[in-house]
Amino acid sequence: MSALYGTYARSELAFERGEGMRLYDQHGRDYLDFHSGIAVNALGHGDPHIVSALKNAADKVWHTSNVFTIPEQEKLGQRLVDATFADSVFFTNSGAEALECAIKTARHYFWAKGEVDRYEIIAFTGSFHGRTMGTIAAGGNPSYLEGFGPPMGGFKHTKPGDLDAVKALITPQTCAILIETVQGEGGVTAMTPEFMQGLRALCDEHGMLLVLDEVQCGYGRTGRFFAFEWTGITPDIVAVAKAIGGGFPLGACLARGDVAASMVPGTHGSTYGGNPLATTVGNAVLDRILAPGFLDHVNQMGQKLAWHLQQLAQKYPDYVLELRGKGLLAGIKITPPVRDFVARLRDDQRLLAIGAGDNVLRLIPPLIVTEADIEEAMGKLAAAFDAIEAETASVPAVG
Repeated sequence: MSALYGTYARSELAFERGEGMRLYDQHGRDYLDFHSGIAVNALGHGDPHIVSALKNAADKVWHTSNVFTIPEQEKLGQRLVDATFADSVFFTNSGAEALECAIKTARHYFWAKGEVDRYEIIAFTGSFHGRTMGTIAAGGNPSYLEGFGPPMGGFKHTKPGDLDAVKALITPQTCAILIETVQGEGGVTAMTPEFMQGLRALCDEHGMLLVLDEVQCGYGRTGRFFAFEWTGITPDIVAVAKAIGGGFPLGACLARGDVAASMVPGTHGSTYGGNPLATTVGNAVLDRILAPGFLDHVNQMGQKLAWHLQQLAQKYPDYVLELRGKGLLAGIKITPPVRDFVARLRDDQRLLAIGAGDNVLRLIPPLIVTEADIEEAMGKLAAAFDAIEAETASVPAVG
């Protein structure tokens, strides 16, 4: 019996090492990783630059606290500001904490302006913003809210893609719109440029803030630093995590300067957020993400993956219903139960993938993926579909 909380439906599979696109279990068997620790291992496993940075940092100061200046944090913050829309950064340990900071920043911005009743946020069904009390309220998923008492107030929800429905929810109390540029957990739904532009226009018209959750879809995953860059808009606040630490716990809330200005001493904090060890690793990850040609490679591989998935869909129309996503955050809506299919890929094909809402199979490979890796993954998917077809054909007809 495990001593751990029973909150995860865990596989018994355990890994002892990783190298690039591969993970190796305790028996030495290799697995092709199109899971990336749920979009965390952006640079794969054992990246030499990150490993070196971590080893060097381990011989120095691991943690002080944010009552002191942390040079590694200052450096990473400035680099993120230089590379993005943002003027200010707050570092966290996770995506949920980055979203909590984003929500607090949006609300406090209006409070500081004297608009104390302006705290409502419009969010969207199918969203996933984290597992804290605040972020499950923001996501609005009944299954995540159940059993935890009344949800935190101040959130309204509607289906993404319908601007008229969003307009109908706006009141004098509305302070912001919160949305994932590409929904991950909810079914790998990419927002259209037109919808994102419409949300930006509504925020401008009503003096609201546009807050983006790019925890899963940001940091290069779509072939640009942020997924919103494909839509031609500029947000006011963006939450990031996962890839920012390449496997080390790290997150961040990025904001425009005037929006962040209200967050003065005492309004927010974090014991571990942005400590020397985490931000040293974060700087090493950013070295790789911002290296010349890196995002071009991701964009090219995203196009290759999309093309190969189209071929797969044409070959297996009975199993592949719809292709979704953007870049290297790909979704396949399938007919077999996705949890069973994920297990089949893992156990029979040694391909690691993950499910999402709406019976969608998520493919989230490390950003270092090659076309050969993609072709290998497609072969494993095809073999899994062929196995299902063979099993179905072998079942005797009834009657």
